[in-house]
Amino acid sequence: MSFRFIHAADIHLDSPLKGLEKYEGAPVEEIRNATREALKNLVTLAIEKEVAFLIIAGDLYDGDWKDYNTGLFFVSQMTRLKQAGIKVYMIRGNHDAQSIITKELNLPDNVIEFSVNQAITEVDEECKVALHGQGFMTRSVTENLAKDYPQKLDGYLNIGILHTSATGREGHENYAPCSVEELVAKGYDYWALGHIHLREVLHDNDPVILFPGNIQGRHIREPGDKGCTIVDVENGQIVSYAHHSLDVIRWEVCKVDVSFAETMDDVMEEARMQLEQLQQQADGRFLAVRFQLTGASSMHNQLIVNKEYVMNNLRSLAMTIGDVWVEKVKFHTTRLIDLDQLKEQHTPVATILEFLENVKEDEETLQLLLEEFKDIHHALPYELKRGEDGFHFTDPLSIKDRLQEVEDLILYHFQTKEGVGK
Repeated sequence: MSFRFIHAADIHLDSPLKGLEKYEGAPVEEIRNATREALKNLVTLAIEKEVAFLIIAGDLYDGDWKDYNTGLFFVSQMTRLKQAGIKVYMIRGNHDAQSIITKELNLPDNVIEFSVNQAITEVDEECKVALHGQGFMTRSVTENLAKDYPQKLDGYLNIGILHTSATGREGHENYAPCSVEELVAKGYDYWALGHIHLREVLHDNDPVILFPGNIQGRHIREPGDKGCTIVDVENGQIVSYAHHSLDVIRWEVCKVDVSFAETMDDVMEEARMQLEQLQQQADGRFLAVRFQLTGASSMHNQLIVNKEYVMNNLRSLAMTIGDVWVEKVKFHTTRLIDLDQLKEQHTPVATILEFLENVKEDEETLQLLLEEFKDIHHALPYELKRGEDGFHFTDPLSIKDRLQEVEDLILYHFQTKEGVGK
């Protein structure tokens, strides 16, 4: 017999996405509703593809419900699957561990949730599939759960469902760690993993072991195509598996190389080309974009001094293209001017630049500056101090970064008046 199933994970339904309101023009409601819309897309896909069952490998919820509406929405979607005769097998992860979710609703009987106390096996006789899984009882599960998963059942397609960091991934807590070799040794045909939000195939065949990624990016640190994996089975063997997009809002970093730009118009034209390319790849989805300007350029000082002009023109560009919101603009360009050569000219500007360079290397002077700025730091509103772009007048590294901006400001005005670098 032949059938197919879907492997999804990390839905993070109704993730609160705090702090969006501080971003100018942010489509707050669209972003907040994105996880619901992506779940709808997942259910619709399952129905259209006539899958035998859906696997959710942990973190269905982002945390405890604010109210029952989150649970009721999930029940409504599972009811759609029940009406189509589709089963759902799910485990809890670190975000929706049993100890975290304090409110509960009775789920439709097509939804099977695995125990959090031990790994158990659920058998689907119609498809001849044995599914093995265990959910998280608490948020922080640091022991290896996979080692105690049941032995495979002969004569069945064996699927392991596990929420894990595997051997560890940057940006993710090291939960339920295990090695690929351990998973292979179980003799299963497929491992449906969750927890890592970036799609990754750990073992491509016999068994297939993969993270499908989350179904909807929630912020700029989760960029790109998000969705699930569709798996085709024939005669008890996995014959193919493929990613399917589900996201409704796509987060992307738009890298703009300004190395060859000579004017601001050149910068904007390069930004337009890169943004239009991302829009084509998004296939009609709303884009949430962070511009990242890079490269060694004669435009560096002009870009740094005119940040507000650049940021607002990039936002204007996004508006003209349509269905694009600019989350932030980051400046990572570097100068073309040779400071050492400039210092050798013994001009007043060179003397100032040399002084600033010495200050950046002198820890004692930096500490004196921090003392001078202490009162200013206390007087600043909280919103100007928070975040990576805030004024951190208690950190020597922050002072060094600000001195770098002072250098850029001096060089810009010197370049404008004297023609340096032109």
